[in-house]
Amino acid sequence: MATIDITQQSFAQTLEDNDIVFVDFWAAWCGPCRMFAPIFSAAAERHPDITFAKVDTEAEQALAAAANITAIPTLMAFKDKTLVFSQPGALNATGLEEIVQAVKNLDVDMLRAEAAQQHA
Repeated sequence: MATIDITQQSFAQTLEDNDIVFVDFWAAWCGPCRMFAPIFSAAAERHPDITFAKVDTEAEQALAAAANITAIPTLMAFKDKTLVFSQPGALNATGLEEIVQAVKNLDVDMLRAEAAQQHA
């Protein structure tokens, strides 16, 4: 499946409609972003069960600010509407694949239970 572009208006709905969403925050002028783009697109093709989305930080400055993006590229992963991964910097294909598998295998309910227990 190809990557999709998301905006501030479509961000919440994208998370609502999909179990797993990877989001690449990027900009056209960013060299590492351009290097990461084909790796991200190839992962999208390998994992049609996951939504791979891109946010142009120049066009979507309010969304980038709301997501606390301080460096690009930044990759975020959401599972069941919960942010489970966020890291700035371009990844190689192997690194991205490891993160995809980790997110797929992650038990979000257990993660939420642990967080609730820590707050108690």
